[in-house]
Amino acid sequence: CDSFAVSPIARDIIETASLVNGAGVGIELTRAKHHANDPYFLQPMDGVDSTGYRASWWTQFYCILWRSWLSVLKDPMLVKVRLLQTAMVASLIGSIYFGQVLDQDGVMNINGSLFLFLTNMTFQNVFAVINVFSAELPVFLREKRSRLYRVDTYFLGKTIAELPLFIAVPFVFTSITYPMIGLKAGVSHYLTTLFIVTLVANVSTSFGYLISCA
Repeated sequence: CDSFAVSPIARDIIETASLVNGAGVGIELTRAKHHANDPYFLQPMDGVDSTGYRASWWTQFYCILWRSWLSVLKDPMLVKVRLLQTAMVASLIGSIYFGQVLDQDGVMNINGSLFLFLTNMTFQNVFAVINVFSAELPVFLREKRSRLYRVDTYFLGKTIAELPLFIAVPFVFTSITYPMIGLKAGVSHYLTTLFIVTLVANVSTSFGYLISCA
């Protein structure tokens, strides 16, 4: 580095760079054209479109989705712990409210179980993602400044890569607690409950992402 700093090439580069901030626009343009063919002169990058990105939106999205999916697969223990934790909590709630009947006390107990449905899916998913973006912020900022991808492709790719887990957790929870509590029988009623619980879980995940970004 020291040898290069005192070399003739380094002096030429310093002179060329000073053209940008020097006085005399016409003289600068003339001298810049003189250096335009030099290998060290900063030329426009090939393959960069008007938006400043080398890759298209779909290419960025695909690469971020694939990288995020590999990140999920590289930590299977986390997925197993999440599912095991959900199964244990569901079994506990199902044991507390086991076999409710439709009388006055049963209706009140079922209301309490539904409240636990919502609170468990809410807080469990909020706290599961509250550190996601803050942990990856340095890498994201570096790659964003390098114009590797947009913010929307990063967010969508990472969210969709983790979507299967946030569908599996409500499925495990509802499949255990629904029959144990003795909620209304029937496949359509079960699927309706599963759909609502899944929506609650994913809305809570989005709120956790909001807190993480903030």
